[in-house]
Amino acid sequence: MRTALGYRAPAANSRLERYEFDRRDLRADDVAVEVTHCGVCHTDLHTTTDPGGNFPVTPGHEFVGVITAVGSAVTEFATGDAVAVGNIVDSCGQCDMCTAGQENFCREFPTLTYGGRDRVDASTTIGAYSSEYVVRDNFVYHRPETVDPAAVAPLMCAGITVWEPLRRWNVGPGMRVGVAGIGGLGHLAVKFAHALGADVTVFTTSASKVTEAEALSADRAVVSTDPDAMAAELGRFDFVIDCIPVAHDLAPYLKTLALDGTLCTVGFLGPQSIETMDLLVGRKSLSSAGSGGRRYTQEMLDFCGEHGIVADVEVMPSAEVQTAFERLEAGDVRYRFVLDMGDLR
Repeated sequence: MRTALGYRAPAANSRLERYEFDRRDLRADDVAVEVTHCGVCHTDLHTTTDPGGNFPVTPGHEFVGVITAVGSAVTEFATGDAVAVGNIVDSCGQCDMCTAGQENFCREFPTLTYGGRDRVDASTTIGAYSSEYVVRDNFVYHRPETVDPAAVAPLMCAGITVWEPLRRWNVGPGMRVGVAGIGGLGHLAVKFAHALGADVTVFTTSASKVTEAEALSADRAVVSTDPDAMAAELGRFDFVIDCIPVAHDLAPYLKTLALDGTLCTVGFLGPQSIETMDLLVGRKSLSSAGSGGRRYTQEMLDFCGEHGIVADVEVMPSAEVQTAFERLEAGDVRYRFVLDMGDLR
C-alpha cells in the first residue's frame, strides 16, 4: 500500500480533518499522480453536509498533478507527465454508452473519483483532497503545460460539463448562444462559446454582473429579472445553456429560442415543470448534459491549451479548506476555489 495524506469529513457538517491513509498499490493499468492542485466544487460541500451520506468522506474530483509512477501495462503516460483527472475514474467499457465514447453515461454507472465503488476490489474511492491519487490510466488526461495548472483543475468538472454540450450542439461561428448564470459553470461556458466563434449573450439576475460578463468576453448581457429586457430577446437564440444552480422557471429562456433552438440545462438537475406549448411553438428542444466522455475531455484540454482558456480561480493552501467551504456556502467566490496541495508534503 502507498501512504498518503488528505482531508476528510468524519461526519455530516463536521470540520474537515487532516489524516493519513493508504492508497492501493499500482495495478498494471494504473498511474500514481502527485496531486498539486484540486478544485473545490459545490458537490464537495453538499457531500460533506448531507446527513444521509456515507462518512467519513474525502472529497475532491477535479485535480491536476504530475505522474510519479506507472503500472506495467501503461503506454500512454510516463513518470513526470503533467496530467489532469476529473470526476470519473472508471466505467464498464462495454455498454452502448461506453463504446460510443460517453463513459459519463455508463449503464452500470461510472466509478466516481470519491464515494464510488472500485470495479476491481469493490472498495470505496477516496477523493483528491490528498497528496496522491492512484487511478486507471484510461481516465487520466494530458494537461496543457502552457497554462496555469491551478486554473486547469476546475476544467475537469465545471469545464467539461459545459464543453460537451457546446460541442454536441455544434456551437460555432454564426450561432447566437445564451448563457444563463455566470458562476463556476457559466463563466467557462462564456469563454468556450466565445472562443468557438459564437455571438454570446449572458443572462444574469444582477445588473452588477453585466460588467463581469463583458470581462469574460460576452458580447452582451441581459438582466433576466427585467421583463421588458427578456421580451426583447424573444426568438433570438440558437442555443441557450442554463447554468443556474437552483430551481427556477425555464419558460423565459425557452421563449428566447429561435426556430429549432435548444435549451440545455446543466446547473440545476432536480425536478422542473414546463408548459408543452413553450416547446411546441418554434419546435424547440429541452435537453441536459453532465460531465463528459474521454474523447471530449481530452479535446477540451487541448482546446484550452491552444486558446489559453482556464477557469477564474482563487488559490489557497489546502489547510484552509474549511475557509473555502464556508465562503463557498456564502457565495463568496469568483468563480472557483482551488486548493494548493503542496502543504501536504
